Amino acid sequence: MRTNADPLAALGALPGVADSVDSVRKAVDRVYGHRVMRRRSTEITSEAALRGARASAALAGADWALEEVRRRTDFSAAEEPRVVGAALRLTAEAGQLLGVWRQSPLRVLARLHLVAASGAAPEDSVGRPRLAGESVDEPLVTLPLPGADEMAGRLEGLAGLLLAGGGAPALVTAAVVHGELLALRPFGSYNGLVARTAERIVLIGSGLDPKAVCPSEVGHAELGSAAYAEALAGYASGTPEGVAAWIAHCGRAAELGARESTAVCEALQRGAA
Repeated sequence: MRTNADPLAALGALPGVADSVDSVRKAVDRVYGHRVMRRRSTEITSEAALRGARASAALAGADWALEEVRRRTDFSAAEEPRVVGAALRLTAEAGQLLGVWRQSPLRVLARLHLVAASGAAPEDSVGRPRLAGESVDEPLVTLPLPGADEMAGRLEGLAGLLLAGGGAPALVTAAVVHGELLALRPFGSYNGLVARTAERIVLIGSGLDPKAVCPSEVGHAELGSAAYAEALAGYASGTPEGVAAWIAHCGRAAELGARESTAVCEALQRGAA
């Protein structure tokens, strides 16, 4: 991949990836074409944000019912509430960082970790990549942890690819950003929440989902943590089959997120939500 002028675009040629890209586009188009979206898109965006945050928190070990997330106001009492609160803050922050992402993805990642971990992690570790010898609290991701130097180099490489742009489909770029951040776990905590928010930013900023109404986090949670971990391991293996399977997994998650918002549209149309 490294010999190709556009490594991310080259991933689009892997077996099955084009089909995943096409399926996601059709699922997104169905949401945007719904008659409710033309009149009440702001409500759909807000509901998608709430459901996406709930799902991302569930994948981080805080699996709360949607109505519990909706009614709660205190997210500082214990570990699970802090995770849910962090997921909510990150989802709210994502749409504000699109312009900065295009100029400096690393600044955005630092900001996301600051938003997630402030008050829940040592102050001197918040908003910066981990240093040699520092541990990572990410119990649900069991991949081997790269050393700090390797992590920093790969993180810089990822940022360089994003800044260079290219012809990769949004799904491919979002999946690579998500997978690489989980494989690297650059921060001492909340890497999963940050990675899923970065995926969201790519999908919004690419123009695939400009109104943020297709929460892929919902799909990742629906597919389950075991499938998530298995697909991530395939990505981390670096094999064409493993990377293609991860992209397909992210595509299916995006489709399920789109389906979730389509259901919300249907409920609003019936006057049931």
